[in-house]
Amino acid sequence: MSRIFGKVCQNGYVVRNIHSAMHHWIEVLGVGPWFYIEDVKTDWFTYRGQPSEVKMSIALANSGDLQIELIQPRNDAPSMYRDFLSTGREGLQHMSYWTEDYQGLYDRALSLGYTVGHEGQIGGEKGRFAYFDTESQAGAHPGTVVEISDISGTKGRTFAHIRRASEGWDGTNPIRTFG
Repeated sequence: MSRIFGKVCQNGYVVRNIHSAMHHWIEVLGVGPWFYIEDVKTDWFTYRGQPSEVKMSIALANSGDLQIELIQPRNDAPSMYRDFLSTGREGLQHMSYWTEDYQGLYDRALSLGYTVGHEGQIGGEKGRFAYFDTESQAGAHPGTVVEISDISGTKGRTFAHIRRASEGWDGTNPIRTFG
């Protein structure tokens, strides 16, 4: 439990091949079903304060209460995802904390000295997310980027549906396309 952000709700993995990554989680780890979006539509997205036309695919599944997110960048537009892959890494890139008081948590993080690496919005004003650039701080290490995500709208209901689908999943219909 973070005294600043609360409990970790999601681990986000940036990958070069999202289909291979989903199959690994399904076949090797038994995690699913996966909810896959080929072309994520953001309302807006900025990287280090500048607009970016990032394109990406994502897949979401739960392992118990922890949501697993797979992200594959689909272009070279600036993003922390692209930065991560360009260093030769692939795998755990961030931990996400969910909130229904997004603005309050966002303002608190900024007041504590966190800086936004990239941020955006999906599905309206209650779909905001921000990634804080914790990796550039002294002593930081890969996989500790902090994301906060607003779950007070549609996204929260979608995440709850994904969680319920994982309960007692028998391995059928392992990849479900939506979006």
